[in-house]
Amino acid sequence: MATTSFCLHSPYRLQFPPPARNRSSAAAVATRRSSAILTATSLILLNTASSEAFDLRMTVPDQTVEEAESSIPEHTARLREVEDLVAAESWKEAQKELRKSSALLKQDIYTIIQGKPPAERQRLRELYSQVFNGVARVDYAARDKDRVAVLEGFRSVLHTLDQLLSLL
Repeated sequence: MATTSFCLHSPYRLQFPPPARNRSSAAAVATRRSSAILTATSLILLNTASSEAFDLRMTVPDQTVEEAESSIPEHTARLREVEDLVAAESWKEAQKELRKSSALLKQDIYTIIQGKPPAERQRLRELYSQVFNGVARVDYAARDKDRVAVLEGFRSVLHTLDQLLSLL
């Protein structure tokens, strides 16, 4: 069985040796196919920009429950300020601030819930889900510039958030 070698040149350009001339066409196809897979895999692994494109973490690395608890008042206050942006009908700014503040708050609350005893987590997770599903609905309503739906949804989110915070 023949092996394929390659050299990595800057930036991300792979050079393969020329194919042997005496190979059968099936072997040449298999070699080209494996070379293409190797090239694609190498490019994916070496391209750090693509690995940073999505941040799927639910918790901040090395964030303690105490740190999460201390940052919740600030993130909650920022979330409450979104109502002023909605009242001013600054839809894009409201959406940006809603997404940013809710994402930070979501990480903090999740960290705290994970630190709770398993018996308490179920109710906290239900409220957590209601809050952040409500945030998504408010975001969609803001995209549609539906002031009434945004305000009603936002008040519901804040009410549920207050319930959740009282249990934390």
